[in-house]
Amino acid sequence: MRNPGNHWFDMPFKGGAMRFSSHLEGMFKPEGHGVSAPAGPVVNVSGSQLDQTSSWVALFDPANSALHARPVQSGGRQSAWFIEGPMGSALLRHYRRGGLVAKISKNHYLWQGARRTRAFAEFSLLDAMFRQGLPVPRPLAAAYWKHGFTYRAAIIVARIPDVVPLADCLDMADPVAVAAAVLKIHDAGVWHADLNAFNILLNAGGHVWVIDFDRGESRHMSRALRQANLQRLRRSMVKVAAEQGERFWQSVNLAYWQLAAA
Repeated sequence: MRNPGNHWFDMPFKGGAMRFSSHLEGMFKPEGHGVSAPAGPVVNVSGSQLDQTSSWVALFDPANSALHARPVQSGGRQSAWFIEGPMGSALLRHYRRGGLVAKISKNHYLWQGARRTRAFAEFSLLDAMFRQGLPVPRPLAAAYWKHGFTYRAAIIVARIPDVVPLADCLDMADPVAVAAAVLKIHDAGVWHADLNAFNILLNAGGHVWVIDFDRGESRHMSRALRQANLQRLRRSMVKVAAEQGERFWQSVNLAYWQLAAA
């Protein structure tokens, strides 16, 4: 069902719900009120014929052979895949915990309502950022599966072509361009929960994108919050590239504050 004033529509299914960007609405056919069942062929998964709603749920399953899923090699926590589907080239990411908490539960989160699921929250934030022209991927779809007091979740975003993570291209990266991209995000009032060398992407033309806004927030970005985000990037870069990472970060930090003061 379309949400008035938003740029997406939601589709419930047994045990959860999906969210799709409004520009994909042509893939679906109206039935009764709003938008519900998808149009087009039914997807076969593991040799089983699925109903139409289930065929769209299968878009979030990397085992679905129709998606030609390939694991993301750099970063991703073994829970992200490049896929090809009716939405075009995209990236599918299943939400997975890191650190010590993952020893208790790798991919289940406390249920606090659909709006506060990791997938729907990130989708909404990315959608607003993309529409402002910020250097982020376009969100395409999101889903959650509720299990009692917990849920699992996944998100699909448009794939940015011909890019590599900052962690893999320090020799070719321009620290000023990296600083400018991060500054745009901060000036738009967005806090990135995990700004690291794998969540900044660059192409050969020097363009920069920031990805993975799980747990990101729209908020006033004070100087202290900006510094904390930049220090998080510093720790990541030192971990990835030691002294080279530290030198690159120093250049990014200098450029950031110079641009901010301009």
